[in-house]
Amino acid sequence: MTSHEYKAEIARELLENEGIKVVVLNQHDSAYQTFGEFIIYVAQENKTRSIELLKELKN
Repeated sequence: MTSHEYKAEIARELLENEGIKVVVLNQHDSAYQTFGEFIIYVAQENKTRSIELLKELKN
């Protein structure tokens, strides 16, 4: 989860390059772009691997 679209897109690209299917849900308010978040969904069987990859990205 992030409030920045570019971070969600970087995460999506990283996970998809590893063969993990991703859905990014944009929950930003249409009137106030500073409110809301981007939520990244992966299949349950890819959860652990996705978390590991995203932790590596953060470091």
